[in-house]
Amino acid sequence: MKALTWHGKRDVRVQEVSDPSIKEATDAIIKVTTSGICGSDLHLYELFGPFMLEGDVLGHEAMGIVEEVGAEVKNIKPGDRVVIPFNISCGHCFMCDRKLFAQCETTQVRDHGMGAALFGYTKLYGEVPGGQAEYLRVPQAHFGPIKVPEGPPDERYVYLSDVLPTAWQAVEWADIPGGGSVAIFGLGPIGQMCARIARHLGHRVIAVDGVPERLAMARRHGVETVDVPSHGNVPEAIRDLTDGRGPDSVIDAVGMESHGSPFAKLAQSITGMLPGRVAAPLMETAGVDRLSALHHAIETVRRGGTISIIGLYGGMADPMPMLRMFDKGITLRMGLTHVKRWIDTLLPLVEDDADPLGVMDLATHRLPLDQAPHGYEIFQKKRDGAIKVLLSP
Repeated sequence: MKALTWHGKRDVRVQEVSDPSIKEATDAIIKVTTSGICGSDLHLYELFGPFMLEGDVLGHEAMGIVEEVGAEVKNIKPGDRVVIPFNISCGHCFMCDRKLFAQCETTQVRDHGMGAALFGYTKLYGEVPGGQAEYLRVPQAHFGPIKVPEGPPDERYVYLSDVLPTAWQAVEWADIPGGGSVAIFGLGPIGQMCARIARHLGHRVIAVDGVPERLAMARRHGVETVDVPSHGNVPEAIRDLTDGRGPDSVIDAVGMESHGSPFAKLAQSITGMLPGRVAAPLMETAGVDRLSALHHAIETVRRGGTISIIGLYGGMADPMPMLRMFDKGITLRMGLTHVKRWIDTLLPLVEDDADPLGVMDLATHRLPLDQAPHGYEIFQKKRDGAIKVLLSP
């Protein structure tokens, strides 16, 4: 089959690889019909080389048609249309019983001290071949796949794999009071959906970014925006909009983005170029994340407020302004998304023809799999108005 494979920093290629096959009785094989490029994929493209092997198949936002199932898979059958959650969970362990599916004890990658395995995401998360391919092997298929009906386009459902549950969890964990306010840092796909979900739930939303196309998309959905280049002090600008206190909650949908401080950018770039055996421990202990968005979030949120971190961070020794956080009495919540925890809430919203979350107004580019390297490039460089790129094998 054809699949997008990793070969080094900013080097991804569509190649022929071996077809997947059933290995365990709880496996399934799906024929992929649509997969997304996630902002987290850009970290593999740019930085996480020390944790990748050449030829790794990328992608963790996939949906398609079931081709084959293992003997213990009874909930889906060949021909069913399914969305695949990005984290792989069993549904019945200690963590899954508590709906902490991203911490599934059956698939935890204990060799690296990490949580549940993920599709297409480094040896830290199990090195499971991903979904930017023609076919995908789905472990734990007795629980993971989400059945969706025939008819509506893939774009209606594919975001259930990651974008929608991730955004919903970010808003839930932000603990916004009824009729309260939230500032969202970053208007990539997750930030866009955080803004729409918070608006749908009746909250005031102020979103922060510096890319004109992202700001325009948010404004189309009734979101107040703050253009970073137009404000020397973003936290102050947001406080001015919120009676001088700051918003009740802040969502950091940026993580270790590509526009942080020059020093941190240099540290990340150097780390990304080091040999794997040197770079991996440095990344795990030296703390090369760009923390400007998180520091702005801490300055922005009102005293006694909550910060929900949904953007991906990867360092282990990042300096945090603990005195400021303690003095303001800030609550922090963060972590990978427990995808299946939120599906029962989200499915009726995406099936609603009124499209209350605007899922049909998120993808800016729909490309054949053969053009995936181009999709990565324009997404990473924020060119050609790229906000969300979907791939079709």
